[in-house]
Amino acid sequence: MHIFSRSKKKEELFLVFDVHSASVGAALFFTDSTKTPRIVASVREFIPVENDLSPDRLFTLILGCLKSVAHKISKKGLGAPARVFCVLGAPWHVSQTRIIKLSKNVPFVFTEKLADELTQKEIALVRSEYAHMYKDMSGMLRPIELKNIKTKLNSYDTTKPIGKTTSSVEMHIFISMSAEDVCNKIEAIIEKHYPHREIKFSSFTMASFAALRDMYHDRENFILIHLSGEITDITMVKKSTLRETVTFPMGINFFLRGIASGLHITPAEAQSFLSLHNDGHAGESISQTLTPLIVSLEREWLKKFQEALANLSNDISIPSLLYVTTSKNFVDFFTEMIKGEQFNQYTLAESKFEIVPCSSETLHTALTFSQGAEFDAYLALDAIYINRFFT
Repeated sequence: MHIFSRSKKKEELFLVFDVHSASVGAALFFTDSTKTPRIVASVREFIPVENDLSPDRLFTLILGCLKSVAHKISKKGLGAPARVFCVLGAPWHVSQTRIIKLSKNVPFVFTEKLADELTQKEIALVRSEYAHMYKDMSGMLRPIELKNIKTKLNSYDTTKPIGKTTSSVEMHIFISMSAEDVCNKIEAIIEKHYPHREIKFSSFTMASFAALRDMYHDRENFILIHLSGEITDITMVKKSTLRETVTFPMGINFFLRGIASGLHITPAEAQSFLSLHNDGHAGESISQTLTPLIVSLEREWLKKFQEALANLSNDISIPSLLYVTTSKNFVDFFTEMIKGEQFNQYTLAESKFEIVPCSSETLHTALTFSQGAEFDAYLALDAIYINRFFT
């Protein structure tokens, strides 16, 4: 796991699986280090919304979803991918940005061996800190990602630090880990359809951060908001560096369960009602019951959102630029809800929120979709990231 090395190759067919809290997606795409990626096939499936969902039950449903998606993408008949990736969203990984500092009284050469030694020590510390979070799943954590965000030599940012002489080094590194059991079971399912392929794991936190940072390199400060089925994941970026991430267990399905319970209907019917509400097509009688219920659920979600941003701020102002990634059917719903939120816009944020949904319009300059490949924000960001760092 070398932190400063990267190879370049011409156009190849890659495959990425995207595993989030309540859905699994997959995309075949052509990648080229000199061009934007081109997605030629995509699939996504969602797990059914259940009222009581334990972590074990959630993972079992996700594995079933992965089996179906792996089967469907393998039947596309587009050839064998040169490489296979799996991008994990919350709660299937834990991630941290760590700052490693080393100084000596006499100048020394900063070598790749020294960088690896320092990072391995940090990985051991992170594994120890997070081991308790995966007790029920495996007891062992596998490092899946190690990225150099920033390196300073003698307090100056340096893009090519290897081989240079310095008296001090400061490395900002991003480390992601997942439960060994999670990785093993995901690998076993994928390998049934794509044998003899090494599967490279990454976190969606890094994939989305790196893709958006490189697309909008003049925007150094921003917030990433990922709203999946079961979880909302919020990450703060300051000076183009991942700072902190907080999550809370209220995603899309929180609203579906709330509507289903309030109206005594199924979650599937709740989704139809919410779609009608979002499109302004709900009848007057339905709206009279549905609107107050949605307002109450929004208020509850926004309270958690406020708490999450307050925890991120650490007594400093948070960025006002927000990138929102969620299912395409809910982009407008969450965007409008956050726009209407007042507390953070005038107390914690630098200025009024500027909300940018990760939509086909936002990302169209960074990748293309072939006919028949439906736009998927998560898979799009995954492909942009992989094309940038693994080609």
